[in-house]
Amino acid sequence: MLFLRSLLYAIFLAVTVIPYAIACLLWAPLPLHWRYRLTVGWPRLAIWGARVICGIRWQVRGWENLPDGPAILLSKHQSAWETLCFPAHMPREVCFVYKRELHWVPFFGWGLALLRMIPIDRSKGRDAFEQVVRNGQRRLNEGRWPLLFPEGTRIAPGKTARFKLGGALLASRTGAIVIPIAHNAGECWPRNAFVKRPGMITVSIGPAIESQGKTPEDLNREVQDWIEGEMRRLNPERYGSESPAGTAVRRAAR
Repeated sequence: MLFLRSLLYAIFLAVTVIPYAIACLLWAPLPLHWRYRLTVGWPRLAIWGARVICGIRWQVRGWENLPDGPAILLSKHQSAWETLCFPAHMPREVCFVYKRELHWVPFFGWGLALLRMIPIDRSKGRDAFEQVVRNGQRRLNEGRWPLLFPEGTRIAPGKTARFKLGGALLASRTGAIVIPIAHNAGECWPRNAFVKRPGMITVSIGPAIESQGKTPEDLNREVQDWIEGEMRRLNPERYGSESPAGTAVRRAAR
């Protein structure tokens, strides 16, 4: 039954994304704000379909921690689910930092390219980060929230990876506060897995972390400690008897 529901959901995504991508091209001349609102209708539809077809429900803790002003969101990355949910349901427009090659992905990449987010030209080497800083500052000035996944790739539940410095460096260079986000979407929508499992995804939005007066390394460590500590509260069974403090000590010893 899980396979059949997942198959039906895959068909649902394929059938809806093609006309939506064509529509994105048609409304490309509209102002960015309207393009964004219309384009994220498909991720919203995908999240709705996951709930109705696959039984993937979700809840958010900590909405009150989102500021009414500039911020950089740094999130745990377990699944494709959060890449759909965040742009569809955050109260402000979010801007992913991603490799520019995604623009060439049929249908999905077309809509992404029209949203003026923060694509990276990896062929630029070190200059690529300067592109992120310049574009990140522009997006913050526009009232949008840059969103990065510090682990760089999707990580299985119960696992962690070294947090890359890009998000902390961007916050340090722009002076924006950081909002850490933990979630357990991988419990229902695992990485590279066709079969989706029903259940409740919890998204936990942490309190703002100031970037001013901190080195990128210290800021990055503070973000990782909060996210990984919150992951252990969301799914303690994944981590056995290991405490967040023990993890921090082990990480510092490496």
